Amino acid sequence: MKRIRVIRGWQDLAPGDRGASLAMGNFDGLHRGHQKVIDLAAVAARDLGAPLGVITFDPHPRVWFRPDEPAFRLMKPDQQARALEKLGVDMLYVLPLDAALAGMTDREFATRVLHEGLGARHVAVGFDNSFGKGRTGTPETMKVYGREMGFGVSVAEPVGDDAVDKFSSTGVRDALRDGRPEVAADILGRPFAIEGPVQRGRQLGRKLGFPTANVALADYVTPRFGVYATRTRLSDGRELAGVANIGINPTVHGVTAPLLEVWLFDFDEDIYDRIIETDLIAFLRPEEKFDSLEIMTGQVMKDAARAREILES
Repeated sequence: MKRIRVIRGWQDLAPGDRGASLAMGNFDGLHRGHQKVIDLAAVAARDLGAPLGVITFDPHPRVWFRPDEPAFRLMKPDQQARALEKLGVDMLYVLPLDAALAGMTDREFATRVLHEGLGARHVAVGFDNSFGKGRTGTPETMKVYGREMGFGVSVAEPVGDDAVDKFSSTGVRDALRDGRPEVAADILGRPFAIEGPVQRGRQLGRKLGFPTANVALADYVTPRFGVYATRTRLSDGRELAGVANIGINPTVHGVTAPLLEVWLFDFDEDIYDRIIETDLIAFLRPEEKFDSLEIMTGQVMKDAARAREILES
C-alpha cells in the first residue's frame, strides 16, 4: 500500500505537493458520509490524472471557536491518517487553524489557500460544508470560485440507510453517549476505536484475576459509562478479544477522569506504555458501584463470559 504524505500548511509548497484533487472537511470519524466526499474527489483525481488529497484542520474548528465544550473527538490524527491511507488518499493537508486562517473571507480562502497555495485542480465538499469567516462559504459559492479560478467542484449529497437518515459525526457521538456502539459502527462503517498508550496503574485487576490495560480517554468523546465487549489491536498487528469498563470505576477508583480499562482475554504480556487501539463492539451494562471487591469480581467474570459469546458469534 502506498504511504500517505502528511503535509502541514498551504504556503510555499513544493511543486509535487500541489495540483491535487481535494476533498475538504473536518472528517472527524471519517464516517460513510465523509467517505462519499472522498469518493467524489477520487473520481476527479482519476479523470484528471491528479493525486488524491484531503484537507483537514488543526485544531478542529470546533476547538478553535468553542474551546470550552466537552471533549468530542472521534479520531486521533494517526487514526485518521491510517484510515485515509486505506481509502487510497495520497496526501493529507493539515491546515493550521490560526487567527489568520480563521479570519479569511470565503473568497480569500478559495483564492489564497485552494487556488494559489494548494493549486487545487478539483475540490469535493459535502452538501452542508461551510468555509470562510462567519461560515459564509457554501457549496454553491465554491462552484462559483471554481469556475473563476479553474478548478472543478463536486458536492456530495446526504448519505444514510434504513437505520440512520443521515450519516454524521454528531450521530456517531450521540450513539456512543447513549451506549449504542453498533449504531456508531453503522455510521462509521467500522467500530468506534479508542487509541492510546497503556498506563501504569495499581495492578489491582491482576490481583483479582482480570489484568486490565488502562488507556485515558483524553480528547475522545466520552461514551456511556459501562461495560463493553471489545476487540483490541496491538502495535504488532495482533487482535485480541476482551471486555472493558469505561468510566471512573467507583468501586475502586472514585476518580473523575474516565478511563478505558480493558481485560484482554487469554493474554499475559507486559504492554505498559505501548499503543493499543480498542474497538467498542457491544454495550453490556451500565457502570455501577459494588459493595465489595468480591461482588465486583463475580460480575466481571459474568461480563467476560457474555463478551466472549458476543465476539465469537
